[in-house]
Amino acid sequence: MSEQPGTPATESMEHGPARARVDRWKKAFEESLVTAVGRFPAVATPNDRYLALAHAVRDRLIHRWMRTGEHYFRNRVRSVVYLSAEFLLGPHLGNNLVNLGVLDEVRQAMSELGLDLDRLLSQEEEPGLGNGGLGRLAACYMDSLATLEIPAIGYGIRYEFGIFDQGIRDGWQFERTDKWLQLGNPWEIARPEIAFDVKLGGRTEASTDASGRYRVRWVPEQVVRGIAYDTPILGYRSGNVNMLRLWKAEATESFDFGAFNVGDYYGAVEEKVASETISKVLYPNDEPAAGKALRLAQQHFFVSCSLQDMLRIHFQASPGLASLPDRWAVQLNDTHPALAVAELMRLLVDEHGMEWEPAWEITRRTFAYTNHTLLPEALEKWPVALFGGTLPRHLEIVYEINARFLGEVRDRFPGDEGRVQRLSLIDEEGARSVRMAHLAAVGSHRINGVAALHSELLRRDVLRDFAELWPEKFTNVTNGVTPRRFVALANPGLTRLVTEAIGDSWVRDLDELRRLEPLADDAGFREAWRAVKGANRAALAAEVGRRAGVTADPASLHDVQVKRIHEYKRQHLNVLHVLTLYLRLKRDPGLAAPPRTVLFAGKAAPGYAMAKLIIKLIHSVAEVVNADLVTRGRLSVAFLPDYNVKNGLVIFPGADLSEQISTAGKEASGTGNMKLALNGALTIGTLDGANVEIREAVGAENFFLFGLTAEEVARTWRDGYRPRDRYEADPELREVLDVLASGAFARGDRDLFRPLVEGLLESDPFRVLADYRPYVDAQARVERAWRDVDGWTRASILNVARMGGFSSDRSIRDYARDVWHVQPVPVPIENGEGAGSEIAPT
Repeated sequence: MSEQPGTPATESMEHGPARARVDRWKKAFEESLVTAVGRFPAVATPNDRYLALAHAVRDRLIHRWMRTGEHYFRNRVRSVVYLSAEFLLGPHLGNNLVNLGVLDEVRQAMSELGLDLDRLLSQEEEPGLGNGGLGRLAACYMDSLATLEIPAIGYGIRYEFGIFDQGIRDGWQFERTDKWLQLGNPWEIARPEIAFDVKLGGRTEASTDASGRYRVRWVPEQVVRGIAYDTPILGYRSGNVNMLRLWKAEATESFDFGAFNVGDYYGAVEEKVASETISKVLYPNDEPAAGKALRLAQQHFFVSCSLQDMLRIHFQASPGLASLPDRWAVQLNDTHPALAVAELMRLLVDEHGMEWEPAWEITRRTFAYTNHTLLPEALEKWPVALFGGTLPRHLEIVYEINARFLGEVRDRFPGDEGRVQRLSLIDEEGARSVRMAHLAAVGSHRINGVAALHSELLRRDVLRDFAELWPEKFTNVTNGVTPRRFVALANPGLTRLVTEAIGDSWVRDLDELRRLEPLADDAGFREAWRAVKGANRAALAAEVGRRAGVTADPASLHDVQVKRIHEYKRQHLNVLHVLTLYLRLKRDPGLAAPPRTVLFAGKAAPGYAMAKLIIKLIHSVAEVVNADLVTRGRLSVAFLPDYNVKNGLVIFPGADLSEQISTAGKEASGTGNMKLALNGALTIGTLDGANVEIREAVGAENFFLFGLTAEEVARTWRDGYRPRDRYEADPELREVLDVLASGAFARGDRDLFRPLVEGLLESDPFRVLADYRPYVDAQARVERAWRDVDGWTRASILNVARMGGFSSDRSIRDYARDVWHVQPVPVPIENGEGAGSEIAPT
């Protein structure tokens, strides 16, 4: 049994207080099985047992949660509101056990009841409420906010169906509905009394009130009601429990008896069906007009509910609105919640009767905006016709904001109409559209990127005109990840080794990992480190065999690229290297290349044909390579389907090499790079996103750098770039692309990968061929380093020791200091509720 942070290492569970706590957990589990789940042990299913333990843990959280809410209310604290369309939380049970500090005693209690805690943990459905890094970052930040004792509410949407479950059929991705709620969610509490009406469509009517002031009334076509569902978010070794509040859409009237009585049975429930569609699915396909309209309605729905709720809470302790920016710091997590700027103005001006100028001052002081992308296509824009048809009042408000803003621009830069057009909230080119990033920038007092390079490129390129207008608004907050989930929970072997060496304070203060540095030169510690890595690698190899049907050598170099499938992330560059290795081994079976297992995982957007073709390419190459007797045991390729937080907890600890090979200047930050490095993987990567800062932190000698810089990529666009020249000049690259085009990896089908090969040769927008040779050369350096067992282990230890700056706790401290100006508000833990004693009587 492994000791985890929060469980005193010297305290035996056979007697004394620890024995009493184990017994209480057993009793709590047995009572919960009966009272919360309604089962007796003989007929309980594995899911029943998981639910029983989840309810027993939740009961402990709720006491702290209520004390936290009361403490915040009584002290009228300044709070953070985190608006995000995604929260990719991952399973709750294991993380809550870690944060309570009771993982080992609960494991012991379950064992004494004849149950395996790991099997119970595996029963939990992952809430698929996010698409990738954006949603996972939001979840890490909620964990860190609670751990750092900063009052916060996260607001989002309770999607009935989350991101799709990924299946693979003949190498092609197909999508299955993510029914994460089908067996219930024990962590949420429905709050039907906390409900808000949200207007959509219709028209506006202008008038003058009794005081002669201009007023506008919105007459909607549809009204949807948002119902609150709350999830407690516990901090690590903290009395603070913050709240994640997600909104479910319902009809204001669920059943029309008049329609039913005349035989219109569909009409009787039509409003219910139409309304509930808004929170039905994460990111509907927004190619058709109906999909665009639904996505816009989703965004308005969740920001309107959230701001109405924030005002409700505000009025509980403050009589007026002038103090709103002093009580609340609202963070826009990318452009999805940017509508909040116009919605808060509508609420202040239309609903609460404020004049425009003080309302705008409150709005700008309240919001801050995080930009997460450098890709132009990801900067949201809504057609004016759609925007006005869905949100007629908001379009009027956007026009008014824009007119006043552009007046300010003309005053600052007289005669510069080009600048005015670039800064306008309305894109006048082609079909007119509303620029949501511009709305967020104008309506916020602070704008940040999520890595040093990303923030620099924001200022220099994407939001250059805004940076010239308001340089003081711009700052950087590099992303981070929570060490609680991604080390303490994911990697118990490494957690135990590190804790035995330096104590457990690193789980809360990741900079403490620096104390590992001297141990990199300790032969005994390096041997223990290798043993942990070997066990994790064996567990990953077993998972690859079980889920992908590929036999992987547990002693081989585990070369891992796990992330969303996208051309700019360049999984196909990785495949070209695999083909290079394969062809070398075929030519020279005696080649002194260390055994390597190349592992891919990630989902492609359902409508992204090229990304799906890359998944097919990975499977087709794997089919040939894994079946070849010449390379068997030397080179294996596998794709693990349905990559999510839960599956990542097996992958990160078992990885040796982390592939962070995106085109420089395209990745905003990346957090997979951090999770892998924190678990001891060395990075091969470009100078993109947070790679730049990771390389600076861990040391250039412990990072395999290759490829064009962002400036050099930009130069290829200015000066011209002919990818075919790279093909002609490099015999090995030419051989790889020719064999790919020949159909040898497509069962003879020469057309299957033609779009991919021709795209690389004719345009290569992500400069794959430009970086091919430097990448292959860097992989040769990886092989040489891997052969030096002690050297590799030393570099792995130093990677972990120097990753303290990439904790989400550090990110939140930066936000708290530089953006939100909030202070910790500790909530005392009551006597008997310290770490390792969470089930003392209450």
